[in-house]
Amino acid sequence: MDFDKLDISQDMINHLISLDYKNMTHVQEKAIPHILQNQDIIVQAKTSSGKTLCFSIPIIEKLNTTKFIIQALIISPTRELSDQVASYIRKIAKFKQNIKILTLCGGLSFASQEKSLLHKAHIIVATPGRLIQHINKKNIDLKKISTLVLDEADRMLDMGFYDDILNIISYIPKNRNTLLFSATYTNDIENLTQNIMNNPIKIDIDIKKEENIIDEYFYKIDSNDKVFDKLTLINRVISKFKAKSLIIFCNTKIQCDELYDKFYDLKIDSLVLHSNLDQNIRNETLILFANKSYPILICTDVASRGLDINRVDLVINYDFPNELEVYTHRIGRCGRSGVKGVAISLIDSKYIYKIDLLKEYLKKDIIFEDINRLKNIKEYKITHLYRTLFINGGKKKKLRAGDILGALTVALKLDKNDIGKIDILDHCSYVAIKKEVFDIAIQGLQKSKIKGKYFKIFEK
Repeated sequence: MDFDKLDISQDMINHLISLDYKNMTHVQEKAIPHILQNQDIIVQAKTSSGKTLCFSIPIIEKLNTTKFIIQALIISPTRELSDQVASYIRKIAKFKQNIKILTLCGGLSFASQEKSLLHKAHIIVATPGRLIQHINKKNIDLKKISTLVLDEADRMLDMGFYDDILNIISYIPKNRNTLLFSATYTNDIENLTQNIMNNPIKIDIDIKKEENIIDEYFYKIDSNDKVFDKLTLINRVISKFKAKSLIIFCNTKIQCDELYDKFYDLKIDSLVLHSNLDQNIRNETLILFANKSYPILICTDVASRGLDINRVDLVINYDFPNELEVYTHRIGRCGRSGVKGVAISLIDSKYIYKIDLLKEYLKKDIIFEDINRLKNIKEYKITHLYRTLFINGGKKKKLRAGDILGALTVALKLDKNDIGKIDILDHCSYVAIKKEVFDIAIQGLQKSKIKGKYFKIFEK
């Protein structure tokens, strides 16, 4: 169904068309009409189903921009997801003037958030822990909220936020529109919905049915085999599928760091993402991977859900996940936006019993691949497509993507197709440049002005 069939403003329709949004996904078609009618909904769907647009459109359509009060609250499990959701809503709301969106998450200055709240906002995107802190300090007024969104609700409950969510909701008017999105529908989710929702409509998008765009392969590994070990197998798999971008999931932070060291010794570029890293480093890591400056991301399950990274063509389970639900979330990092993906799982022989459990969970047969077929694969070297410029100026210095693009294409005569993803943060910016013309870009910008100013510029 097209977006113009929805009961939304023509300005919103025109803006969606300009963003190349033409047809609704299954979940959008099912959910958005109910939300526009102020009905509570429970949506069970995988994270790549287009759910963020489900609540972004109705929130923006209902917003009264003349009143600087908080009218919508989105609660998310992590800062990474909160930042992503806030950025997405800003993109969808761009056609409307004077909409203020704030993120309230850990890892950032509490005092700066206090100051931002003094200037009011229309939409808040927050993690439960930091939001509770602001509520306790009486920094935030939630009495005028008309829309509450619980995004990745099952993950928030897994992280132990059940009581915090109930505490937060006690400060929000009962006469509101409540929207809950979850990849799974557990007993805890059922209990939560009974406590906080009013006759909700349940929309269940068949997760397993939609995952046929991902080809899944399973290999049995003998931990005592020193010749054809996991690292060797990974390199052969990369060569077999000629992967350009892949995520490797490990169960522990130590395993992530050890695998990174092995890739480093082999002179293969990779990045590591886990909870021991400083939040700024985690943010930068995601930017560098998403803009294709590094081809491999090694991570724990901190990246298994809620991160919108397009064009990942291969996911590898270096360790088989401890929980069956996590398997679905991990492999869901590829096969997004209609592009076929490949998921590889390496199963140590001593954990082979988990396959029977996975068969039952997925309701399908699992067949192991013959590892010997990989032994004669011609070697293929995975490499990055871009390199990244770091600019020490961002939103706070009024720097925009158009300013950077202009400096590169007009002043330096680069082709716009040589410029990839541009990420503008509060105090800095990251620009992906095709590696073939990177030296021209960095040397040129170091000698030039952007928007009439000189900025420090170096490679990341």
